[in-house]
Amino acid sequence: MSAHTSPAALLSRRTKIVATLGPVSSSEDRIAALVEAGADLFRVNFSHGEHADHGARIAAVRAVEQRHGRPIGILADVQGPKLRVGAFAGGRALLVPGESFGLDLEFTPGDQRRVQLPHPEIIQAATVGSMLLLDDGRLSLRVRACYSDRLETEIVTGGILSDRKGVNVPDVILPIPALTVKDRADLAFALDHGVDFIGLSFVQTPADVEEARSLVQGRAWIMTKVEKPQALDNLDAILRLSDAVMVARGDLGVELPPERVPLEQKRIVRAARQMGIPVVVATQMLESMISAPTPTRAEASDVATAVFDGADAVMLSGETAVGQYSVEAVSIMKRIAMQVEADQGWLAMQEAARPAPDGTTADAIAYAAQQVAQSIGAVAIVAYTLSGRSAVRISRERPACPVLGLAANLPAARRLSVAWGVQALAVGEHEPNETMAHVVEAAVETAQKAGLAVPGDLLVIAAGVPFGRAGTTNTLRVVKVD
Repeated sequence: MSAHTSPAALLSRRTKIVATLGPVSSSEDRIAALVEAGADLFRVNFSHGEHADHGARIAAVRAVEQRHGRPIGILADVQGPKLRVGAFAGGRALLVPGESFGLDLEFTPGDQRRVQLPHPEIIQAATVGSMLLLDDGRLSLRVRACYSDRLETEIVTGGILSDRKGVNVPDVILPIPALTVKDRADLAFALDHGVDFIGLSFVQTPADVEEARSLVQGRAWIMTKVEKPQALDNLDAILRLSDAVMVARGDLGVELPPERVPLEQKRIVRAARQMGIPVVVATQMLESMISAPTPTRAEASDVATAVFDGADAVMLSGETAVGQYSVEAVSIMKRIAMQVEADQGWLAMQEAARPAPDGTTADAIAYAAQQVAQSIGAVAIVAYTLSGRSAVRISRERPACPVLGLAANLPAARRLSVAWGVQALAVGEHEPNETMAHVVEAAVETAQKAGLAVPGDLLVIAAGVPFGRAGTTNTLRVVKVD
């Protein structure tokens, strides 16, 4: 393991950084530079590009991972059911406020009076008074009358509407699956290429997550993106079925009034932490850095707020996918996170928001690990984990000291790339008949090699006995490094 990627150096920052790959960040050298700058997890956006592009990016990340000697996660973000209007005769039309406008199933090119809406589900589900938002919310329509094959609407907010712009329906649950035919093909491709997370878009109900779980079959963790008001109505049930969650503020900001988005962000972060699943805050965090070398003060404050709220990770989208300053964006995001985490009030806020254990043995051990580590001044908590979940449980406690996650395999270690304060290493499985003394000795040796402990330091070690069985974290040891 190279010095610049040692866990000791990495754990000086607890909040993780997700970077989106794209045209400007597809080469091994650029991905390596993003890792050097602070990226922990890479997002591959299946809304753009072909499978060959995505396969090459996944391979490049794996090559960089090999070079750096530490696990790096990959998130495959599937597009979901993107709804769009049809085409116009002249490529666009001017919609005038107060005028009538029709949405129908006809293939005839549109004009100022109507356009095709090739989604019968919307026509069937809409009711009088329903609002339709077009082109990322720039235009809005109110439904006046509903028919079997069309909607008659009043133009509330007008403007130019061009071919195939997006449609959002914030106040209607649409009878459409979260995974389209394209998504299923993308999902199979991503899983075959060994991604670590599946980003599930436009989730409305718990059934959407259940469908994805049945397809994924445990081969990756499900990161549910909350970007629909309907998902907020079902938030707790959706989170219980998810392995991680993303506050996807792009579409959420279209379908909600802007003033509600910050409050819903805090609510989602709070709920996710309560349930002990990692939460990512995403979209427009350093947007101006797509074309500028430094962020605005408001953007820096936005990132800092997410860190103060206790998000496990913050994400860059266009900033690293198409931006002129991709490496600088990651570097600045890292610096903002580290500055916040050095603040005296930051850890106090994390401790004040610490959830009570839920009564299971694993939760009690995770809670106790944090308490013991704080009481004795331990330099680190070492968590043995088969699936990654026991390390995530300890992460939920937001301990003051670093967490070293010793995963049984590389996929489990990669999944911890999104967990707050955890740096993972793949160390292999311990044999069921191994003694606790042997496991403690291995933990101490690994912590020393990682630069986290020196002779005289105290370590807290969490493990499960018997070894090799998931969900059995039941043992806590304190050891002094010889």
